[in-house]
Amino acid sequence: MARARIIPVFVPHLGCPNGCVFCDQRRISGSLLPACGADVIRAVDRAEALGITGAELAFYGGSFTAVDSALQRELLSAAQPYRERGVVASIRLSTRPDAVDEQKLAMLKGYGVATVELGAQSMCDEVLRASGRGHAAADTVRAAGLVKAAGLRLVLQMMTGLPGSDREKDLLSARRIAALGPESVRIYPTVVVRGTPLEAMWRAGTYAEHTVADAVALCADIVPVFEAAGIPVIRLGLNPTQELSAGAAVAGAYHPALGELVRSEMLRRQAAALLAAVPPGSAVTLGVDRRRISAMTGWRRSNIRALTEAFSLRSLSVKPLPEAEENVVLVDVRR
Repeated sequence: MARARIIPVFVPHLGCPNGCVFCDQRRISGSLLPACGADVIRAVDRAEALGITGAELAFYGGSFTAVDSALQRELLSAAQPYRERGVVASIRLSTRPDAVDEQKLAMLKGYGVATVELGAQSMCDEVLRASGRGHAAADTVRAAGLVKAAGLRLVLQMMTGLPGSDREKDLLSARRIAALGPESVRIYPTVVVRGTPLEAMWRAGTYAEHTVADAVALCADIVPVFEAAGIPVIRLGLNPTQELSAGAAVAGAYHPALGELVRSEMLRRQAAALLAAVPPGSAVTLGVDRRRISAMTGWRRSNIRALTEAFSLRSLSVKPLPEAEENVVLVDVRR
């Protein structure tokens, strides 16, 4: 039997009552048209033809609970025959914090929705205003409580580098989001997408680009906030699309492997803390989970080169450790 997987259905700009300065869901998702029930049927039929069962149907983009209730029911009803056959085991969707109430959540549960993702983006009201979000941080607190009270899994999304934000405000947002107790989070460093108001702000010099380097350094501080609270970070950076990679991402923190860059930076910092006590001229061996060898080594061995130079080492090598080992370990030091 094929392993369980996610069946994505993109609903760009569905239900959004206003335009955030950074947003063009059509370019971000790679999908130009809003979804309908027929799109759900086609997506799940393709999965079923491949022998997939027990999958999660995921509605990405847009603000699902802000659209007309008839369309919500159309999309969710299309999935029900597949739930009965076991092709779809659960449903997830994304929405705005100010588009959630008890009645809407009860309806979602009736159709088999198990997970609700809220686009918090920031927990600082001045940042939300500058970004044109149209809701306040208090709306996220309220909606998160309602989702959890309804017995649904809560996922929260945040962004870094938004207009009006800075490192301290983004770290504060991360701490406030962690305090809401989501089951997982997604972190989306700001990308300047062609045709958005943010592009005009950037070109006018009223918005400073949040670069890949900025995002990597900041997210390497933010991810440990969630990890310390036992909250997995399930996504770092926008999913790469052909359009974004071809130039629709005109500036900002767009990189197809941003998550790997962040994890690599986190491991580099752990290694640096260990190497601070190592005498210069030493030959050092570090140990790390075998799944993290590439991240520890860095792109084109960038971590190895940087650490060797920073600590004046004769050599630096990395060896795999058992999968249970989560941190960098100093395995051997030879003069």
